Amino acid sequence: QVRLLESGGGLVQPGGSLRLSCAASASDFVMNRMGWYRQAPGKQRELVAQITYGGTTNYADSVKGRFTISRDDAKNTVYLQMNSLKPEDTAAYYCNVQSSWGDVSYDTWGQGTQVTVSS
Repeated sequence: QVRLLESGGGLVQPGGSLRLSCAASASDFVMNRMGWYRQAPGKQRELVAQITYGGTTNYADSVKGRFTISRDDAKNTVYLQMNSLKPEDTAAYYCNVQSSWGDVSYDTWGQGTQVTVSS
């Protein structure tokens, strides 16, 4: 079973930067797609960014040009570099990993890390 450990959230001023990390603990799993979602109070969870095993990335329009997703397959870790943060980026951020072990697929969520952008 894949377990995820997120880190890097916190309080930052508008215009600042944060880097989120999500480490997947599992052996012999293929991390097919790794990504970040976020959920603000009273709103639905939304995709922020995803990266495939081959390195193809996908971003929400609201974060394009400001956020960068990357992965280190040697460490089974996905990162989200967030620059030029805005108050509207405030949300709980969740790591999501779609993995497989043989013919079995798994969809795993992290526990969430809070990002607050405020002066």
